[in-house]
Parts: sequence; structure tokens; C-alpha cells
Amino acid sequence: MKITILTLFPQMFSALEHSIIKRGTDAGKLKIEVINFRDFATNKHNRVDDTPYGGGSGMVIMAEPIVNAIESIDLNHNAHRVYMTPAAPVLTQKRVTEIASGGKDLIILCGHYEGIDQRAIDLCIDEVISIGDYVLTGGEIPAMVLVDAVARYLPGVITEGSLDNESFSTNFLEHPQYTKPREFRGLTIPDVLVSGNHAQIEKWKQEQSLETTKKHRLDLINQDG
Repeated sequence: MKITILTLFPQMFSALEHSIIKRGTDAGKLKIEVINFRDFATNKHNRVDDTPYGGGSGMVIMAEPIVNAIESIDLNHNAHRVYMTPAAPVLTQKRVTEIASGGKDLIILCGHYEGIDQRAIDLCIDEVISIGDYVLTGGEIPAMVLVDAVARYLPGVITEGSLDNESFSTNFLEHPQYTKPREFRGLTIPDVLVSGNHAQIEKWKQEQSLETTKKHRLDLINQDG
């Protein structure tokens, strides 16, 4: 998959040059390109924003540089185009896996200031996505969240089997995890984890997953009625 990010702040995406994402790009499992859409402004000073019609504080990003940028990289509309904005459905694990398995490249548009001229969204965007019910200064961090979440589900990026029991892979959160040493500051790991009884270990994991979900995200259980 090729992921193209349109932003006014390309330098912010240096975070994607590390860890699992870097391993995925080094292995050729995904390609990430970051484009400054200011380069597609046509006015004298490469200005991309202006005051909003109808009044209001702040500035709005104009439609032209956005449309020019997207058409320059995806004129035939072969990629799935996403705009990161708080005024949108919240990203879910189900949607992440759908995007990762959809067979299309991905274009992610990062908003800034007070938003983007709606005409750019109407003309060029397939889907709007939020990462939560709060407002950030721009779409760059949400875009990185989407890239990280989707990239993990591309074949070959993460070791097969590592995703099977993650939180949100079902309607339950993941069970607690432990590693060496067996005792730390008076706290010991549950005996069942070193019992060698795989059936009991699996039962413990399921019980703990349920308890963790009840404690932190009871709404996930209630989704099933």
C-alpha cells in the first residue's frame, strides 16, 4: 500500500521513520509519501488560507490547493481519500482492518486552522474520520494514528499471529501481560501463567479480558446486548 499524506507541516511526520512503520517501509510492505499542499497554491505568495464567508474567527484553508494536490497524485481516483477532522465518525478497529484490506492506496488530508473549504471535501474526499471526541490543532497527529493503525494490518508488517488477541479485535480489551522477573517489588505474576496448563491459561486470559473490559469499557460489552 502507498500512503500519501497532504499537510502544511511535513516535518511532523518524521515520527513515521521509526519502529514498526520503518520496518514495514524498509521491507517494501508500504510506502509513505508526505506532500506539502502549499506547493499547489497558485497565488503570488503561496497562500492557502483566507477568512471564512459568513464571518467567524480564524482562517479556512482554500479549496484550490487541496483539489490541485489531490488531482496531481490521483487524477483517476484510484486511491481511497480520507480527511481527518473531529466532525466525523470515530475511527474503530473494524474500520482500520477494512481500510487495510481494501486493496487501495490511501490519501490522507490533514486539516488545519478552522478547517477546509467544504467544496474541496465534496469534490475530492471519500471518507471523513475522527480519532476521538476532542479537538487538536491540526490533522497531523490524527493522520499518524491512522497510518500506524492501518500499517499494522498490512501483510508482512507485523509477525503473523501477533494481532490475534489484541484489544478491539473482539468486543473485549486485552488481558494483563507479564514478563520476567516473576516477582517485582512484592508483586508476583499469577501462578496459572507458569502452571504449564494451557487450557487453564487460556481460561484465565478470557476471564481477565472480560474483567478489564467491564472495568474500563463496559460499553463494548453492551454493544452485544
